[in-house]
Amino acid sequence: MAPKRLLNSFLVLGAAGILAIALLITFLWLERTTEAELPAPTGSFAVGRTIFDWRDDRTVDALAPKPDSRREVLVWIWYPCEPRASATAEDYIPAYIRAAAGPARGPMRFVTRDVSKVHAHSFRDPNVSPAQPTFPVVILRGGASANVTNYTTLAEDLASHGYVVAGIDAPYRTSLVVFSDGRVIRRTPENNPELYSGDELQSVGRKLMAAWTSDIAFALDRLAQLNASDPSGRFLGRLDMTHVGVVGHSFGGAQAAEFCHVDSRCKAAIDIDGAPFGRVIQEGIHKPFMFVFSSEGDFSTNAERRRILADVQSIYERVPLNERVRVSIRGANHFTFSDDGAVLKSSVVRGLLRLFGRLKIDGRRQLAVTAYCVHTFFDAYLRNSSHSPLRIESPQYPELEVFESPR
Repeated sequence: MAPKRLLNSFLVLGAAGILAIALLITFLWLERTTEAELPAPTGSFAVGRTIFDWRDDRTVDALAPKPDSRREVLVWIWYPCEPRASATAEDYIPAYIRAAAGPARGPMRFVTRDVSKVHAHSFRDPNVSPAQPTFPVVILRGGASANVTNYTTLAEDLASHGYVVAGIDAPYRTSLVVFSDGRVIRRTPENNPELYSGDELQSVGRKLMAAWTSDIAFALDRLAQLNASDPSGRFLGRLDMTHVGVVGHSFGGAQAAEFCHVDSRCKAAIDIDGAPFGRVIQEGIHKPFMFVFSSEGDFSTNAERRRILADVQSIYERVPLNERVRVSIRGANHFTFSDDGAVLKSSVVRGLLRLFGRLKIDGRRQLAVTAYCVHTFFDAYLRNSSHSPLRIESPQYPELEVFESPR
C-alpha cells in the first residue's frame, strides 16, 4: 500500500475511533441524566420513610479516628404507611444529603445515574398504617461500606409487605454519612478492608464486625425506646419488638448471621451472598436462617470458595431442620443485589457483564427474585408461629434453585 493511502487509512480509522468514543460519552451522559424509577414494591401497603440521627453518649466509637468520639448512627426507616393524597413523595436521596456530599467523584460517575434523577416509591414521614396494631421489625445492612439507601428496592418491598425496616449507616465505616446538621463523614482508610490482606485483613474484619453488631444492638435499643415513647407519636406502640429479623448483603449478610447468633432479640435472619465471619461459624445459629447466593459469588480463588462453602455448611447444619433455607439465584451476580448494580449503573456496564458471562439475569429481575425470597422467608418465621418448613419454590421464579445442603 502506498504511504499516502496508508496514512489516509490511519486517519479514517482514527476519526472513526474518535467518533465512536464521542458517541459513547454522549450516550453515557444522556443515560446518566435521564429519569429512572426503582422497581415497584409488590406488597399491599404504601411505604413511608423517615430518618433518625441517634447518638449514644455512653459508648465510645472504637473505629473513630479520635479516641473520645461517641457512637452515632444514621438510621433510615421504611414502614407501612397510611396512604393520603396529600402525602409528599420522598426523594431517593434527600436533597440536603446530595448537596452536602457534593458532586460525584471519580471515573465511575460517568457510568452511574445521577441519583437526583432516580425515583423511589416512599412518602416522607406519613403516619404508620392503621391496618394492624403492630408490625414486625427488620434490620437491614448493606455490603462492605455501601450506604443502606443502595438497598432501597429491597427495603421498600419488605415494608410494603408489612414490616418496619431500619437500615443503618455509621460514620468512619460507611463510605459516606451525611447528618442532618450538615456534617459529612467518610470512611477512614483504617476501616477499609480492601487495603489489607492476610492477618491484617482478619484483624480489620473482626473490628468491623464487632462495631457493626454493636451498632445493630444499639439501633434495636433505640427502636424499643421509640416504640415506648415516640415524641411524634408516629411509632408509639406500633413496633412488634418481639418479632425482629436481620437481613444483609455481602459483609452485611455476615453481620446478620453473627448478630443473630449473639443477640436473642433476633428471631430470624438472612445472609444474601455474604461470606460468614465470626463465632457463628463454629457455634452456629439455632433459629430460622436463610442463605441466598448468586451463581457468580464474590470469590477470588477456588480455595476461597471451598473455605466459604465449608463455613456455610458449618452454620447451615446447626440451624434447626425445619427452619433452614439455602437458595441460589441462577445467573445472579454478587454485585447486583443492590440498586446500584441492578438499576443505577449504566446499561453499558451491565451489557459488558453479560458479554463476559458475569451477569446472566436482568438486574431488575434479580432484585425481584431476591425481594420475593426475603419477604417470603420473614412471612414464614416472623409472622407464622407454627414454624413449619418453608416451601420457597415458586413457578413464578424459576431462577430459584433450592438446596438441602451446600454444594
